[in-house]
Amino acid sequence: MPRHAAAYMVVAASEGRRAEPQAKPYTPESGACMARTQRTNKTQRTSTTPRKDGTAGRRPRADLAFARQVIEAEASAVAGLADRIGREFSQAVRMLFDCRGNVVTSGIGKAGIIARKISATLASTGSPSLYLHPAEAVHGDLGRVQPGDIVLILSYGGETSEVTRLLGQLEKMDAPIVAMTGNRDSTLARKAEVLLWMGEIGEVCPMGLAPSATTTAMLALGDALALTVLKMRQRAGRFSRESFALYHPGGSLGRQLVMVETVMRKADDLPVARDTLTVRQALERLRRMRRRSGAMCLVDGQGRLTGIFTDADLRRLVEAGRGEALDRPIAEVMTADPKVVHVGDTANDAIEIVNRYFIEELPVVDGRGRLVGLVDVQDLLATGVNL
Repeated sequence: MPRHAAAYMVVAASEGRRAEPQAKPYTPESGACMARTQRTNKTQRTSTTPRKDGTAGRRPRADLAFARQVIEAEASAVAGLADRIGREFSQAVRMLFDCRGNVVTSGIGKAGIIARKISATLASTGSPSLYLHPAEAVHGDLGRVQPGDIVLILSYGGETSEVTRLLGQLEKMDAPIVAMTGNRDSTLARKAEVLLWMGEIGEVCPMGLAPSATTTAMLALGDALALTVLKMRQRAGRFSRESFALYHPGGSLGRQLVMVETVMRKADDLPVARDTLTVRQALERLRRMRRRSGAMCLVDGQGRLTGIFTDADLRRLVEAGRGEALDRPIAEVMTADPKVVHVGDTANDAIEIVNRYFIEELPVVDGRGRLVGLVDVQDLLATGVNL
């Protein structure tokens, strides 16, 4: 025992006080020992301390069998909707197709999230649409609903207070309502002009509470509604791939839908010459262009494409020692009937041809075979399209 500790115990005893044990001086070894002891005690406590539900405090394992049951149950809920596609669904599709205003979707909670997605799908496929939050609607946002609009409301139970309050106001505004619900006796079902009944669907949440199978079914039914309307628009000539590209200019999808007219070289940037010129004369025209290209398009007197002359063609002439060929008609050494894309084709169509035939320049022609532009692989890369 250290000398100062022994002295303290003697003084304490003489005064009638109980001597308190003295802490040992700190050393790295003692510190490490204490840390190990604390970790051991903590581990023992967490492994043996029971939880409020009576289970031991061990980390639970993922129940993969239950996960498969969730997927199977939700797939079954979606499949069950197919038998309910009938007259009411057809009527709802016709209403959305004929709508001259916006398709206003609405719902609260998880159903509201699905309503937002359905609205986005409608808007991107040619049906103007917006989302209306039921709670915000009664605080001024009802002004978004205008004559000519149709309101699509999602609520599986059909009795949510925010939704039922919204129904009364929409009724005063004479706004036609399409309801998506699983309760045919609900307020929502009674107030709707068209009822899309989903049937009885049980949630697959282990507590039977969190919306799961019902919202998955709503999403599928909403997609069926929006895409059926899209197909009608296509058949009526009111929506095309060009329309879809117009609404999707961003991201990888937008880049794939870019029209060749957007990326092609044209007018003063289009390397073109008459096929009656000599190689030397054609190259002289190319030299005066402000934007260089690896190929030149050749056309006849009517502007129809007859061939293409590339840097590789010129290199082959030089390597073969055919210097006299520079003064011969370019039509004799050009590549006749080259691969082309047509007006209205997408950049993705051009990429497929470029990759299939290992070429870097692709003429663009109209329906009569007349040259209107040239797509260069560098121009495609500049759009962000993956080759």
